[in-house]
Amino acid sequence: MAEHYYTVSWDQLHRDAKALAWRLNALAPFQGIVAITRGGLIPAAIVARELECRLVETVSIVTYDEEERGQPRVTKPPAAAGDGTDFLIIDDLVDTGSTARVVRNLLPRAHFATVYAKPLGKTLVDTFITEVSQDTWILFPWDTEPQFVAPIVKTPRPVG
Repeated sequence: MAEHYYTVSWDQLHRDAKALAWRLNALAPFQGIVAITRGGLIPAAIVARELECRLVETVSIVTYDEEERGQPRVTKPPAAAGDGTDFLIIDDLVDTGSTARVVRNLLPRAHFATVYAKPLGKTLVDTFITEVSQDTWILFPWDTEPQFVAPIVKTPRPVG
C-alpha cells in the first residue's frame, strides 16, 4: 500500500502536459507520437496538439490483471512507429520502469517522455516534468471523482 497520495486534477494534468510539450518543442519536429495506453492517451493528445503532430499511434502494455501485477505483455504493438526514429513516446508516469523497458525495446530510437516520474524508472525516460517519491500513489483524474470528504477533526487519528 502506498504511503503517500498525490491527487492530480484535470487542470493540473493539462498544465503539466503542456509544460512537457514546452520542453519537447526544442526537440521537435517529430514524425509522430506513440501513446502508451491507457494512461498516456490524454497527455499524448495534449502534447500532439501543442506540437501540431497529427500522427498518433498507440502501444498497449498490460501489467495488471485486476489488482495483481504481472509481467508486462504487449497486446497492441505500435506498427506505424518502426524502430522509433523521429517518434516521441508519451506516458503519464514511469514507476518501476517495467513498462518503459518493454516500450524502449520496441522503439529504441524514440524519445521517451512522461509527465511524472518515480526514482526507479526515471533513468529510462529522456524527459519528464515532475518527480514523485517511489512510495507515492498518483491519483489521476480519470481514476477519481469529486466527493465529500469529512473535516480533519472528524477523521480518526492514526494509532502510533
